[in-house]
Amino acid sequence: MQRQTAVVLGATGMVGGILLQQLLQNDQFSTVRILVRHPLHFQHPKLEIKQVNFNDAESFEDTLGDGDVLFCCVGTTQKRVNNDKTAYRKVDYDIPVTAAQLAAKHHFSKYLLISAVGASPNSGNFYLQLKGSVEEDISTLPFDSIHIFRPSLLLGHRNEKRSAEKLMQAVLPALSWMMIGPMRKYRPIEAGKVAEAMVNAALSDSKGLQVYEYDKMK
Repeated sequence: MQRQTAVVLGATGMVGGILLQQLLQNDQFSTVRILVRHPLHFQHPKLEIKQVNFNDAESFEDTLGDGDVLFCCVGTTQKRVNNDKTAYRKVDYDIPVTAAQLAAKHHFSKYLLISAVGASPNSGNFYLQLKGSVEEDISTLPFDSIHIFRPSLLLGHRNEKRSAEKLMQAVLPALSWMMIGPMRKYRPIEAGKVAEAMVNAALSDSKGLQVYEYDKMK
């Protein structure tokens, strides 16, 4: 198999950070390019760090460059954007969709996206509606394959403090055994498992649209 160039958005997040380490350690990837808003002081022979203004289309396209596989792990919280839905949409919708459009333009073969369990463009929940709209709008782009990952609560370390999430991380794993049948997809999952599933999907021969919920990631 020819070694690939991977581009990662959201490499400083919980899943993205683990994904970055896995890609750097995987011999199937010759280059790993990450797009970041702020300078990142980290070095590795395979790593390219590009500072980007996601609100500037030209900057976005220039820093994305050429590649084979695009991983999108971006996301924000209502707290971080002060409950501003417009600002929320810029991160959780505009960046993933614009990235997909640019990657298709530059002939990337695969696009891998972290979405959320329950995502639907028809959801009454703003967050899930936004995630569902992203899924819908990238699904027709001309990639060889599109891989959508829908985790529930992510387990792992975050650099930022999220009190409610920390409480849920402490409680929900103990209740996972109760989530059976159709509820299994709502089981919390380790961020490392999601990252590993993304790498495996990127190296697979799967074609078309692929969706991964709990049982396909654990």
